[in-house]
This record gives sequence, C-alpha cells and structure tokens, in this order.
Amino acid sequence: MRRRRGGERGSGPISTALGFAVFLAFLLLAMQFLLGLYTSSVVTAVASDAAHRAAASGGDHAALVQVEAEARRQLGRAGARARFDWSIVGEADEVVLRVQAPRPTIVPVGAGRGDAGDVVERTVRARVERFRAP
Repeated sequence: MRRRRGGERGSGPISTALGFAVFLAFLLLAMQFLLGLYTSSVVTAVASDAAHRAAASGGDHAALVQVEAEARRQLGRAGARARFDWSIVGEADEVVLRVQAPRPTIVPVGAGRGDAGDVVERTVRARVERFRAP
C-alpha cells in the first residue's frame, strides 16, 4: 500500500459546506424575487379595486376615505406605510389613483437593490359611470 502525500482527508466536508452556502444564497435571491412579484401583484389588484369602487361611488370625498381605509386594510402592514394620491380628472369623469407601497425584503440591507426597487408604484384610472336618461 502506498500512502498519498497530502491526502484527500477533509476535502469532502469543506466543498459540501461551500456548495450548500452557495445554494442557500441562490435560494434567498429566488425568494426575494418571488416576494417582489407577489407584492407587485397585490398592490396592483388593491389599487385597481379601490379605483373602481371610488368611481362607482361617483368620486365623492367621503367615499374616497372609506375606499382608502379598506385598501390599506387589504395591504396589511404595508398599508400603514403606503401612500395614496387621489385625483378627479375633468368634471368628475375619471378617478385616478396612484399608490406607492414599500416592497418587503428578506435580503440583507447592504445587498438590496437601492431606492428604485424598494417601492411598488401603480397608477390606476377608472371612469365614473353615470346614468343618462333617454
């Protein structure tokens, strides 16, 4: 029997640990990407629903307050920090809602995307429908 110089002793656990660390890093990035997609979808759906409900109410200020409160509730914790900008275009023909909500993150702060990727911003327009007598 010949003995090898240096041997391979201990090489398996080191490469396995490094491979596992790289796998976890990719898994973390994938989870961050999916969380961002989910957040974008939820903010879009809530903004669209809120704009259409506000338009159905005729764009009344009291109704806008109720619709915004419901939208904030639907957004959960992000709703408390979300920004809602309402506009009535024309002679109350169209309701425009601009929502800015923070994007949650699981990636450490230093590895984030910066300011541009930390906020989901959506603008939704909905026409106010009125009954016209013939």
